[in-house]
Amino acid sequence: MNENVYIGEVIGPDCESVNNKLTVTSKATVQPVALMRLNVFVPSSRPAKGTRTSIDATSVLKDLEFSRREGYDDIRITGERLSMAIDFKVWVGIIEAFSKYGLKTNSIKLTFHEFAGMCRFESKRFDSRLRKSISEALTRIRGKTITFTRSDSEGLQKVSVTGLLKTGELDFANDLVELEADQRLWELYQTDYTVLLRHKPINALTRKEAAQALYTFIESLPTNPVPISFKRIRDRLSLLSPVKEQNRIIKLALKQLQDIGYLDHSITKKGKETFILIHRRSANLKPGTAV
Repeated sequence: MNENVYIGEVIGPDCESVNNKLTVTSKATVQPVALMRLNVFVPSSRPAKGTRTSIDATSVLKDLEFSRREGYDDIRITGERLSMAIDFKVWVGIIEAFSKYGLKTNSIKLTFHEFAGMCRFESKRFDSRLRKSISEALTRIRGKTITFTRSDSEGLQKVSVTGLLKTGELDFANDLVELEADQRLWELYQTDYTVLLRHKPINALTRKEAAQALYTFIESLPTNPVPISFKRIRDRLSLLSPVKEQNRIIKLALKQLQDIGYLDHSITKKGKETFILIHRRSANLKPGTAV
């Protein structure tokens, strides 16, 4: 990677494709395939207070130039659970903010009102409760740590620690948001590593977080994906209920994706495991779908 890398070099605002480069628009966000396939953003739950999760991200992040150059062989993402309801919205806002203002810098400033709009919150909700929600979401996102480790026969040799967000500051008195990102993570946004997620399906699935999370996962899969096991989906959604209840939630989420016109699928069994076969994914939802 170059000495200085900015998000504007890999994604940009206002149109969906520039020189085969996916870009952020008012209708879609660009997200790293790795984050969408891992259980980083998941349905809301009520884990024990202070509970932290650890995600083994080695298989999806080991091929980053930064990882290969340093020989990191263990990569983990740790921190509090990040929800689809609030945290994912704020993350989408962070990426849109950097795509607009981070063309030549990894530290940006913008008004809180503009940032809240980028997070897809309605202007009528711009109140003290929303400020508190965004503040808490930024804290959780900032606390999501990515640890790169290299070991050999003699033990631990090198460790590098970063996060989804380097720093975040909210100044409500002056209507100001300041964000700083780690440039090493922008490699995740190279074309080969990204997926274009449209806001329309997510908006159509309001308060249906399992279906929203499943949409981000399914959309990140390649064309004509192999059958997906319920075990894989349970791992992705990271639900805290018993397996039988998780399977019920998955089936309901699949039905909700089908009801809005996004997904055509079937379910089959092989031995004791249940699999999903994806027949079609559509960017155009059913006419009349509320968004």
